Amino acid sequence: MITILAGGTGSVKLVRGAASQSRGINVIANVGDNYWLYGLYVCPDIDTILYGLADLLDTDTGWGIKKDTYGFLRQMEMLGEETWFKIGDRDAAIHLMRTNMLKNGKNLTDITAWMCQKFAIDTKIIPVTDNTVETRIVTNKGELHLQEFWVKHKGQNDVEGIKYIGADKARANPAAVNAIHDSQLVIIAPGNPLTSIGPILSIKGIKKELSKSKRKVVVVSPLVGNKAISGPAAKYMEAAGMEVSPYGIAKMYSDVASHIVIDTSDRLLTRKIQNLDMKVYETKIKMKDKSEEEALAAFILKQVHA
Repeated sequence: MITILAGGTGSVKLVRGAASQSRGINVIANVGDNYWLYGLYVCPDIDTILYGLADLLDTDTGWGIKKDTYGFLRQMEMLGEETWFKIGDRDAAIHLMRTNMLKNGKNLTDITAWMCQKFAIDTKIIPVTDNTVETRIVTNKGELHLQEFWVKHKGQNDVEGIKYIGADKARANPAAVNAIHDSQLVIIAPGNPLTSIGPILSIKGIKKELSKSKRKVVVVSPLVGNKAISGPAAKYMEAAGMEVSPYGIAKMYSDVASHIVIDTSDRLLTRKIQNLDMKVYETKIKMKDKSEEEALAAFILKQVHA
């Protein structure tokens, strides 16, 4: 059994690649960027994994449903609502069903399992917690929800810090803890380390189980050199005082992982990372198409899992 910690657009590529190589995949999904909008509960990272595995994901944007329409959003705009968060019509149906099920007493874990069944997905998608955790970005102009900072304001303000509101009181999903414990291999996907994976690690029960299992945990670097493969990871790492490099990534995860996969172009950092007591694997980590997703997943399963 293999478990992947996932969040953001980089993660779904590796999840999809791994699912093509092996059955019995668990995905522990970030909930820190979940967001209430128009009275609907939106779970971007869960839905991106869901759509990616169901072959519905809009690969041009990295989120939402491909070839979706936007009649709902145009109507909201006509009614005077802000429309900076692009929800398509089919996408909105998912959020509406989730919201109604929450109001009727279902938890996020049960709702996500039901949606996997509806989309005929074998992979088990597990929200890291059923409690509310909110990733907030502290900027020079105030504090914003992650969606507001990155989507509404396009990441323009200077970042001074990141908070995971509610994480200290959140109960780790027992299914997520069991998945880590029971798996032969745990992969930390190349999501943004501070806003996609960070909220997962901020939950004590998850970090504790990973620390106990670190010999079977591998990190895939989201950086090549000092640049993120996608998204604002470098900006957040700088704000957190971290070295923006695969070494900085390795150092961040060194207490929960003993393996790291870096790009071949970063091989000069291998010895430095090994000094953190981490085994280093070098390969091409950019996933520009499905064949590269599958190749990276196959490399990890063969080299690390061997």
